[in-house]
Amino acid sequence: MTWIKRNLFFVIGGVLALAMLGAAGFYDFASWKRNSAALDKLNDVYNQLREYASHKPSPGRNGENIQLANQQTAQVREWITQARNYFRPIAPIPNPTNGLISNEIFADALHRTIDQLQHDATNANVAIPLQYTFSFEAQRSRVKFAPGSLNALAAQLGEVKTIAQILFAARVNQLDGIQRARASDDDASGPQTDYLADSSVTNALTVVTPYAVTFRAFSPEIAQVLAGFASSPHGFVVKSINVQPAGMVQAGGGSDMGMGAPPPTMPASGFTPGRSGPQTVLQEQLLRATIEVEIVKLLPKS
Repeated sequence: MTWIKRNLFFVIGGVLALAMLGAAGFYDFASWKRNSAALDKLNDVYNQLREYASHKPSPGRNGENIQLANQQTAQVREWITQARNYFRPIAPIPNPTNGLISNEIFADALHRTIDQLQHDATNANVAIPLQYTFSFEAQRSRVKFAPGSLNALAAQLGEVKTIAQILFAARVNQLDGIQRARASDDDASGPQTDYLADSSVTNALTVVTPYAVTFRAFSPEIAQVLAGFASSPHGFVVKSINVQPAGMVQAGGGSDMGMGAPPPTMPASGFTPGRSGPQTVLQEQLLRATIEVEIVKLLPKS
């Protein structure tokens, strides 16, 4: 204690020096941590910039990004041009050169188109309901149509004809019916079996129009129908297909739409060996198929 009293200033100076050394150490440690965090952040930014520089196109390198962007834009435009070949519009019926459709012109075109489809069905050996109008029963007997509906009806008539021709080309056994979206106030008076609950949908690029077709055929003909939709250049998209034995449909109370009973199940081929061998029979069953299909139509270029 005597020594401390004799050297009081020295002791106080030493304590102050130790305190300052401790503060300096703490400051250095905190600075080191901040520097380390800043270095890590700098490395992250550097790595991110290096990653950006390795991209194609690289941003801001002698205009390379602009050149590659122009090339990609040209590729997209070329793809759009090629894609349009698979979405060719179906010509409306009628399709006058001036684009003006009158009641008389549409009524005449409707009757001629229905007659043609009925003859095409006969020539293709496809059974259809008696005096079938291909979903235009509400318009068949009219000479005047709901205002503003002629263009929509003409478009649907052309599309229904195209769908029917795909079925006739596949040579299905029997066409039960085609259903379309309501396009006119006149459709309110037509049979409900001619129409779908859905309607056309328009977005920024396309108009999507729904249809449904019900027919009876064997499996090869159903495959032909699907192939016809797939190979068509008119933007057909098969949304769903429901297939069941035609005999079950009739037994369950399904309507034949004025047709006679469907043909019975027929053996496609058979072989009857001698008594000692087994009997092998291959049977192809008549089916009733309902296909929901949509037509995707590109909007005109703006």
